[in-house]
This record gives sequence, structure tokens and C-alpha cells, in this order.
Amino acid sequence: MGKGFQVVVVRDYDPNSDLTRVEELEKSCEVGSLLVDLMGDPLARIRQSPSFYMLVAEIDNEIVGMIRGTIKTVTRGGNALHDGTSPVISTTKLAFVSGLRVSPYYRRMGIGLKLVQRLEDWFRLNDAAYAYVQTENDNAASVKLFTEKSGYSKYRTPTFLVNPVFKHRVTVSRRVKIIKLDPSDAESLYRNRFSSTEFFPSDINSILNNKLSLGTFLAVPRGSDYVPGSLPASWAVISVWNSKEVYKLQVQGTSRLKRTLAKTTRVLDAAFPFLKIPSFPNLFKPFAMHFLYGIGGEGPRAAEMVEALCSHAHNMAKKSGCTVVAAEVGSCEPLRDGIPHWKALSPEDLWCLKRLKDDDDCEDWTKSTPGLSVFVDPREI
Repeated sequence: MGKGFQVVVVRDYDPNSDLTRVEELEKSCEVGSLLVDLMGDPLARIRQSPSFYMLVAEIDNEIVGMIRGTIKTVTRGGNALHDGTSPVISTTKLAFVSGLRVSPYYRRMGIGLKLVQRLEDWFRLNDAAYAYVQTENDNAASVKLFTEKSGYSKYRTPTFLVNPVFKHRVTVSRRVKIIKLDPSDAESLYRNRFSSTEFFPSDINSILNNKLSLGTFLAVPRGSDYVPGSLPASWAVISVWNSKEVYKLQVQGTSRLKRTLAKTTRVLDAAFPFLKIPSFPNLFKPFAMHFLYGIGGEGPRAAEMVEALCSHAHNMAKKSGCTVVAAEVGSCEPLRDGIPHWKALSPEDLWCLKRLKDDDDCEDWTKSTPGLSVFVDPREI
């Protein structure tokens, strides 16, 4: 019997019996040239969310596919016009499709589509009004599955900005003062200044108080004082998420010559740190990262403030043993220029959105105009 005629069973993931087989499947499914190591916990990337679920696809007791999903309440956006008036803020229950994997041998059998459809059943059962998925813009198979076969619309095109963590510390501008905020002050700042930002999570307090959140940092001009509820003319804020405790990554398929050249830059950087050589990180063995989220600010010096915060975050990551620092921002993000990154390491993403049911009497979110910024939830990276 050909593999296309075999019976595919989609069921709930059972951590007691499925763990080893799911890990084997994960290792066999490269995301481009990138391998993801969830360090023994297939739920690691979703278990921090308020509601999560995982399914597996099975043929003759062999796990050949899997998919994960989460649900939360977010802001649908109210910052598109920026015309000086208070934005109209609306929220919706949003589902997230994550970690779809199908064994290379069993592809083109409709297993991916079956997994997506079953996950959407769970979304609807739990009253999610919309579902979205993140994928790389050049991942043709993934884009086709969601936009042509599953009814998703191409929605936003953010960029995943990746910057190496060098062997040397980077200099934080002396023109800027950096203050670590108490989680309650950080929550107040985000709710007061970002609650109309698209994809802003209603449970921001849970994120900021999560054990994986390494803190929220506010940058103000040197000489300024910060009083909760009162900000200077120019300021910026960034929060840091410790992805190192959730998963590790590894790039494969790179030539020996390129690996040798990259190693040479690291050796020189370590030997002569005062030269501040921009060394290429070792991405060819398992590595970890810190993720920057909640990026925002206002004023004529806001980009400068963000750059200082990124320098501070780089030094935190260096101390922690991370290889890269990453952030994801919308295509129109006004503070993007203040976020250091290497273009060669920074892929263009595609977010696709699907309406699962009527969301009261609100306008269809899939047809909304992009705002300047999006809030990227670190639990979904």
C-alpha cells in the first residue's frame, strides 16, 4: 500500500508516551538550515501562554507530524492614524499557530492541512475569533499551505532583527541613563503608552512577571529624573526575555571555509577586545539568545535611547553566555534604525491572519490598515 493511502490519526499530544518520538521528529525537520532544540520539553515554546494545546499526527504508531497552538486576548490596533486624537481600542481573542512539523517522508499527503484544521477546531471551541501564524517570507511551502489551502490572508511583514553578541563589551552612550523598572511600573508604562498597539497582550503583567523576563529597562537623557507616570521629552523602553532557558538553535549546511573565517574573527576579537572587532558568532553549534520585546519610545532622541538600551542588552547577553540578541519589529517601526542588527542574519517574516468567526460587530481585522508598530509577544518566538 502506498504511503498516500495510509490512515492518519490526529490526536492530543501525550507527554508520557510521545516525548521521545516527538523529539526525533523535531530533529528530522529542519526549518531551512536552522535546527531547534527544545531541550526535552516539546511544550517549552507555548507553555508560558495563558492557554495552549498540542496535537500529533500518527501513522501505524509512528508520529509523522505535530502542531502547537495558544490563545490569548490582544489589542486589534488603534494606532494607524496617529492624528493626535485618542485611538479607538478594541480587543479580540487571538489564537497562534506554532511549530507545525511534518516528517520529510510523509509530506504532500495533506497531513499539515489536517493538523491545522484540527487545531482550528480547538481554537473555535475556545472562542478564538482570529488565528495567525508566523513564517519566513521565502518559505514557499508554508505560505502556500496557509494562504492557498487554509484561508489565511497575508497580513503583516515584520523583520526579525538579529545582532551578534561579541567577545567584547559594547559601549553604552554616556548621554543616556538606563533605569531598571519594577514590574508594576513597567506594566503601568506599557498599559498607558502601548495599549493601542496592534497585538498588545491583555496579560502583559504575566509576561513581565514571568521567570523568563529578565527585566524592563527605561532610557532617559543623562541628568533626567524618572518619576512613575511622568516621562521626559525623549525616552525609550525595552524588555528582555531569556529564550536561553526555552530552546537552543543551530545553523547547519555552512561550508568549512565560512566556519573557519567566522572563527578567525572570534579569535581576534577575544585576543584584542580593545579593537572591538565585530566578530561573527558561532552559530554552527547549539547557541542561545535573548529576545528584546516591548520596544518603544517617544521624542527626538528616542532612536538614540533605543540604541543605548540595545547596547545594555548586548552586555547582559554576553554575561549570560548568549550568542545573539534578537528583536522583531513591524515594517513601519519608527525606532527600527536604533536597533543594531546584521542584515545577513535578519530574515523578513510574514504574518498571516484568518478570521475564525464574527468578532461582535467589529470591522474585519484581516482588512485593517497596518499601524506603525506591533507588539511581539516573546512567548511566541
